Amino acid sequence: MKNLKNTDLILALTSFALILLGSVILASTSAVFSMEKFGDQNYLLKHQLLFGLLPGLVLGAIGFLLPLSVIKRFSLLVFVLTLIMLCLPLISKIGLKFFSAASWINLGIASFQPSEFLKLSLILYLAAWLTKDEAARHFLPFLIIIGIVSVLLILQPDIGTLVIIALIALVIFFVVGTPLWQNFLIWAGGMIAMAALIKFAPYRMNRWQVFINPNFDPMGIGYQMKQSLITIGSGGLSGLGFGMSRQRFNFLPATIGDAIFSIFAEEAGLLGAMMLLAVILFFVWQSIKVARASKDKFSQVVALAIGFWIGFQSLVNICSMIGIFPLTGLPLPFISYGGSHLTSELAALGILLNISRQS
Repeated sequence: MKNLKNTDLILALTSFALILLGSVILASTSAVFSMEKFGDQNYLLKHQLLFGLLPGLVLGAIGFLLPLSVIKRFSLLVFVLTLIMLCLPLISKIGLKFFSAASWINLGIASFQPSEFLKLSLILYLAAWLTKDEAARHFLPFLIIIGIVSVLLILQPDIGTLVIIALIALVIFFVVGTPLWQNFLIWAGGMIAMAALIKFAPYRMNRWQVFINPNFDPMGIGYQMKQSLITIGSGGLSGLGFGMSRQRFNFLPATIGDAIFSIFAEEAGLLGAMMLLAVILFFVWQSIKVARASKDKFSQVVALAIGFWIGFQSLVNICSMIGIFPLTGLPLPFISYGGSHLTSELAALGILLNISRQS
């Protein structure tokens, strides 16, 4: 095991800044809802720290300390276990439904979302499998694996997560050196399948209509988008100040989830929003640097995929709040409330830092 001094300090500090920003933003954004629902303005923050940050740090430490060869060897087992957990909400009583989505497993004192852990387990498995030998021969098995994952996510349904996971898989499939015609066929098939999913589900079609016309039904299905734009615009250049958001008083839906960026932009203004975006982009750039510095193909693919995951999901979340992308319900990595996504992101961070010290 190489010395800890080889760890990329800049990446570690950037990651710490993201985690700290997430805690500060959540503390402000969740205060009103926490007080109304639980009588304690810090309830959701404490819940996030206890059931998101703490287990995430534990898994991150494991990912940082384990030899990469061990992580690679057990990647298939972890992936299969994640798929089994993904099935449990659909076939057992331990599943929980939120907004008609059966995506959570109830553990009594807490619940978690298996699909969030699927992102990391799929990255590790595909990187281990596709870099083992000639990737081009795995075209049909790759389609079968992605098909199984897609069906499970559609059944929940969790299309936002499906989009992120599918794109992560396609990026990995491309960077391992597969033929362009295989990538073209997968992209074409994926776009046709996504168009069908939008067409035959009314709520997805509604989101698409709002995306095309932000003024569509502003008091109905277009309400969240309209309020999000009002919220961001209210912040101006320098913002209203920490804890001074007006829209968090039940005007904007999902303020602690996918809409947390809008509240932050209202309080911190354009300058604060640009600062947050800069930190996220710098994290992605550092991930790319780690991938380029690594001499091991598996490590290169994993580092690049983790950077793409965090960067693209952040891009989708922020762009959906400002009307550039349709609403997806995806959390903003390291920032939004939700223990499952924070835990999996910290686990991925531990592996990324592990890769950096092996370079």
